[in-house]
Amino acid sequence: MSSSNSNKMSRRDFLKLAGTTAGAMAYLTACGGGSGGGGGAAGPDLTSGNSIPLDDLIAAAKAEGQLTTIALPHDWANYGEIIETFKSKYGLTVSELNPDAGSSDELEAIRANKESKGPQAPDVIDIGVGHTVTAMKDGLVAKYKNANWDTIPMKDPDGYWWAEYYGVLAFEVIQGEFDEIPQDWEDLLKPEYKGKVAMAGDVLKSNQSVQTVFAAGLSRYGKAPTTDEEAVEAADLGLQFWKEMNDAGNFIPVISDQGKIAAGETPITMEWDYLALANRDALAGNPALDIVVPKTGVIAGPYAGGISAYAPHPYAARLWWEFVMSDEGQNLYLKGYAHPIRFNDMVKRGVVPQEMLDKLPPAAAYEAAFFPQVSMLTAVFTHITENWRKVVYGE
Repeated sequence: MSSSNSNKMSRRDFLKLAGTTAGAMAYLTACGGGSGGGGGAAGPDLTSGNSIPLDDLIAAAKAEGQLTTIALPHDWANYGEIIETFKSKYGLTVSELNPDAGSSDELEAIRANKESKGPQAPDVIDIGVGHTVTAMKDGLVAKYKNANWDTIPMKDPDGYWWAEYYGVLAFEVIQGEFDEIPQDWEDLLKPEYKGKVAMAGDVLKSNQSVQTVFAAGLSRYGKAPTTDEEAVEAADLGLQFWKEMNDAGNFIPVISDQGKIAAGETPITMEWDYLALANRDALAGNPALDIVVPKTGVIAGPYAGGISAYAPHPYAARLWWEFVMSDEGQNLYLKGYAHPIRFNDMVKRGVVPQEMLDKLPPAAAYEAAFFPQVSMLTAVFTHITENWRKVVYGE
């Protein structure tokens, strides 16, 4: 996804897959048009934003017959299995638009199809949290509070968006390269890591790398920022940290990827944990990797779900989110190493399979994860990208 890991998965190739059933269109006509924000007499109310009883929602969604998604690559966060499970569970077809699109492309697809209920109009979106501001300001999303709303820690209070899953920045370390594996950000400054530490993107282009700078700053800041101004102060400390890393020669200014890791060129990589864990599996011991969540400066990078305000299949859209945000759907994210947003609640209730937990860093490592407010992300991104080269390289 472009806002999380621009060098790994752009989601920008514009593929056009379609198909709207005549039966679904007939049902939408009976419902008064199928707007994401309002419903007709033929189906449950869509205007309150409250969760619709599941049996009623399933019946209405089956009458529509279809869901249209956008920007959901099958090998990202286990979306392939999530989509297939949804289809088999509810008997709906799923039309998948533009699997490699970015968040801004998703919003543009809604804008471009406001007056059209055709095959290019998405029902649901999965966007970087920073894009929720535009989605709400432009009236592109409809409100809906799914049945598990109260256990979602990051969301719009009125129901226009909610976090679905997240990653935390982790250290991806080649086993056997060092006598001691770094456990926190300050460890990376030690002389034994000279020429050994890389990021998974370019700070000027990759949100993941911007967050890497921010996370190091949070570690030094020593507390969770509560205002945009405090977040920028922490970002400043992050810039100073990476200046010290560069001055010490520990930071390698190359973009680390699976190939460079496999070749041993980047023994320590900063990357979202779900991508690092996927690399661990893909490399299958060549080389073997340790994935370490740092003790401090644990920053969460969430993605947000939403429903198009112009959704052609508004009930199927809501059923999708009831499924994805359920224990079953959230565990499917975890199977793809993306931490479900309801992870802490699910662990406490014992509904996360032990075999999944065994493949992850300790659950306790995620309890301290900091979820920046959307305005903080905007302020931090601007500050870090504008000052990166000046502070770190003295340009």
